[in-house]
Amino acid sequence: MAAETTFEAEVGAESGDPQSHVIVVEDLWKTYDMGSEQQVHALQGVSLKIRHNEYVAIMGPSGSGKSTLMNLIGCLDTPSSGKYWLNGHLVSELNDDELARIRNKEIGFVFQTFNLLARATSLHNVELPLIYNGTPAHERVDRAKAALAAVGLEARMQHKPNELSGGQRQRVAIARALVNNPSIILADEPTGNLDSKTGVEIMSLFDDLHRKGNTIVLVTHEPDIAEYAHRVVHIRDGKIFSDQPSSRKPRAETAARPV
Repeated sequence: MAAETTFEAEVGAESGDPQSHVIVVEDLWKTYDMGSEQQVHALQGVSLKIRHNEYVAIMGPSGSGKSTLMNLIGCLDTPSSGKYWLNGHLVSELNDDELARIRNKEIGFVFQTFNLLARATSLHNVELPLIYNGTPAHERVDRAKAALAAVGLEARMQHKPNELSGGQRQRVAIARALVNNPSIILADEPTGNLDSKTGVEIMSLFDDLHRKGNTIVLVTHEPDIAEYAHRVVHIRDGKIFSDQPSSRKPRAETAARPV
């Protein structure tokens, strides 16, 4: 607990008010050694702040560094240098076990390929993060049911992935991301495996989640998907090329439709 207090003091001293930011990244570098004294600088001095309840898209072509930045923000990897605070905790210097605990508590992941267990029901798939953190059985069932209800899948709780449409599978994945009440929802190309109509419906669901107070970081290479966010960060050659509001105005009255 003392270490966490130190982290919060550091982020307050160096990065402004930590209570207003869920993500603070300062001078982040990621370098890969390729052998024969060759190095690839995937990230080169990236600095970024994201406030609570922001809806941010990170864009960039293949090889730009956006996937590397996503892995660092998602605590799936550690930087070569620089600092990263997540919800007031300095996570850039944690070991693998500590990162795993932070991931499970603070981050809800939504992937392009859904990453659902094929033989498990929707309810069990959503329960998984709660099983990993030791939540009692009765509590995790109640929370998983509530998360599925929040994405409109009350009637599909006992269905397995092969009994669901692509849009319904992505809704199960979103419910799983929500079940731990994470600090951020990190969505990696969430419409990549969906047809355009279903993609629009899933993005409408993200609109709804944002309006309910969730912080959303969306990683995509598609400009039309990035425009659903309210702020777009462009990555090029491992550096932030631009960081500006999107051209899309928040749609306060948009409601997610069942898929």
